[in-house]
Amino acid sequence: MCGIIAFSDIATMQKESTIESMMEMIRHRGPNVDGGGHFIKDQIAMGFCRLSIIDLDGGAQPLSNEDGSIVITFNGEIYNFKELREELLEKGHTFKTKADTEVLLHGYEEWGMEGTLNRVRGMFAYLIWDDNKKALYGARDFFGIKPLYYYKRGDTFIVGSEIKAFLEHPHFKKELNKRALKSYLMNQYNDLHETFFKGVYRFPAGHWFELKDNKFTTHKYWDAKYDINKTRTEEETIDEIDKTVQESIKMHNVADVPVGSFLSEGVDSSYVTSVLKPHEVFSVNFDNGPYNEATAAEELANREGLNFNKTTVTGDEAFEDFAEIQYHMDEPDGNPSVIPLWYLCRLARKKVTVVLSGEGADELFAGYINYGMHTESKIVKHVSSALKKLPRGARYTLAKGINKLPAFPGKVHMYTWLANPASYYTGESVVYDLNQPVIFTSRQANNILKPAYHDDRTVKDTYYDDFQRVKDADSVKQMQYIDLHHFMLNDILQKADKISMAHSLELRVPFLDRKVAELANTIPTEMLFNSKGTKWALRQAALKHLPEDWANRPKLGFPVPVKSWLREEKYYNKVRELFSEDWVNELFDQDRILKLLRDNFESKIDGRRQVWTIFTFLTWYKLYFVDFEEARKKYEHVQPDVKEFMDSGKLV
Repeated sequence: MCGIIAFSDIATMQKESTIESMMEMIRHRGPNVDGGGHFIKDQIAMGFCRLSIIDLDGGAQPLSNEDGSIVITFNGEIYNFKELREELLEKGHTFKTKADTEVLLHGYEEWGMEGTLNRVRGMFAYLIWDDNKKALYGARDFFGIKPLYYYKRGDTFIVGSEIKAFLEHPHFKKELNKRALKSYLMNQYNDLHETFFKGVYRFPAGHWFELKDNKFTTHKYWDAKYDINKTRTEEETIDEIDKTVQESIKMHNVADVPVGSFLSEGVDSSYVTSVLKPHEVFSVNFDNGPYNEATAAEELANREGLNFNKTTVTGDEAFEDFAEIQYHMDEPDGNPSVIPLWYLCRLARKKVTVVLSGEGADELFAGYINYGMHTESKIVKHVSSALKKLPRGARYTLAKGINKLPAFPGKVHMYTWLANPASYYTGESVVYDLNQPVIFTSRQANNILKPAYHDDRTVKDTYYDDFQRVKDADSVKQMQYIDLHHFMLNDILQKADKISMAHSLELRVPFLDRKVAELANTIPTEMLFNSKGTKWALRQAALKHLPEDWANRPKLGFPVPVKSWLREEKYYNKVRELFSEDWVNELFDQDRILKLLRDNFESKIDGRRQVWTIFTFLTWYKLYFVDFEEARKKYEHVQPDVKEFMDSGKLV
């Protein structure tokens, strides 16, 4: 795992000092000082920060071909690189390293961008300078696991792993994208292609680009397609899932450094852990609830004979470190799960360099309860309608009771409906109404924003184009496609990469493998989501490795005690202090957001998610637009746990 940055700009005279300054902003992504460097030729400058995973001694970048005419910088892993390397050797290519990077380099020479991308399996963002064509090429992986941003203004083009590096370029103009704020309030993350920095865009997943003669063109090479296989039996489908998932986990275990796994109570991480069987597993909980997943995770670790590592997070720690978390995110992310992930990564980095996690299973195998609102299941519709009307306290009590009952059709739906994090925070089902987003409605967002940030957009407007692409698929498949291209892409994967890399830790996601996805997309919806539960076929595959109670556990994630924090006076005062700063009045109706905060504190309403979303944005905005120089000095460093590894010579 590494950090890449490049720019094309004829007018920048001090290219070497500029690219070095940009690299320093993302040094946390690659603290190995002997494996990184830069390349400068004509208008092009490319920089690379290395975290060594494969070919520890020979994988330095930028890496060139035999005559130096083609140069690559690469962030990620190509899991089938050994097979591709053999194929390229047979075609006469000469390799000077054992690293997967060189497969992309010679693959470009042999097959071009599209041909190479159609052969690889992995997670990646990479850049290639072809001096023969005087062109810069780049690509991002199938799902957007690895980040890639770009900025084009006049003759200046910048592209790289993190936006904060862009700020060091002399021709980059830092300006807030006002349109992003409302999108963020509705979703808890910015769901636009343009980031919070005006003119900076996320390069789309499954695409590659060419920059030649200052002309920027993009090309799609992969997207999810739903070609349903109705000839496979349930047993054949389950066997194929297990075979493909096991193969992916095996490929994701390729490394010349220690590999561990995250482990929660849910089936996804448990499935990965039980197949991988790493020596070290990691879990997290909070000192004041609301649920404790670490206990169940420890039981599974003990059963498998694995070394269990746990960290317990306090509210004081969370509030102390929260600004640093948002600094590393580049854009604000109001998903409270950024907090447990921060401490998980910190814990894991003390023992391993690579960790596997369970992201992606819900999107590919229909794991979210709200998908049930788009099936013909009478059980799901009846249960959801009835439970939605219960008082919050009654729902929590009922959830605990249901969880203790023997398995019965609909148990998973009922429990998850009552206890899943989304319901826990909002008090209502997260149904894809498209006019009713999770956090703020369009009207609610406009009511708290200053007029300069108003518009008429709804979540439905953001999703429209993607729905058109899968208009012929069934409604659950449509929801899976939307989540894959929005919630997964712009929230889940962003925090997974940024927070793990803040600790110089490589996080791998074996469910988000091209072959796993292509299999999942052929499975009929009724095998995935039915009266027996969510992710039914995946759970049956997991049963080959897990006890039944683990395979059928409902999804909880790592629930965060936001409710209790915001009703504890010392934390309430911290949030109120930020809400009250003078500059906030330029963005929000200050009286209204202070009233929202106060009403939640006094238990007049349950506004915890709305308060937290605003608090997150203001924390981020203050870092990047009010006190950036102070934030950079304070937070742009290699984490202490990684520094300790570096000083001891153990970091690889």
